[in-house]
Amino acid sequence: MKTYRPLPEYLTIENSRIDGLGLFTLIDIDNEFIIGVSHIRDNRFQDGYIRTPLGGWVNHSETPNCEFITDGDFLKLKTLRNIKADEELTAKYTLYIPTK
Repeated sequence: MKTYRPLPEYLTIENSRIDGLGLFTLIDIDNEFIIGVSHIRDNRFQDGYIRTPLGGWVNHSETPNCEFITDGDFLKLKTLRNIKADEELTAKYTLYIPTK
């Protein structure tokens, strides 16, 4: 029987120097790697999206190492550069319009 994992096995949630808790990688990740689905378009929710566990822990940064990309009804988190193990994953966004 498989155990449910809300995040990929190479990601974890830790204390952030930016704000509260943040999303961190346990491994090195290459540039332009799609980490996974962070949001799903659904107009029943505030701002028209529901966050997945992945999207719920990404902190804002003016110098991000990731970005949100649109793929149909999904927003996905994609790296903007090579990211080293133990680094926090961040994206630049306006609360709460993740694609801006």
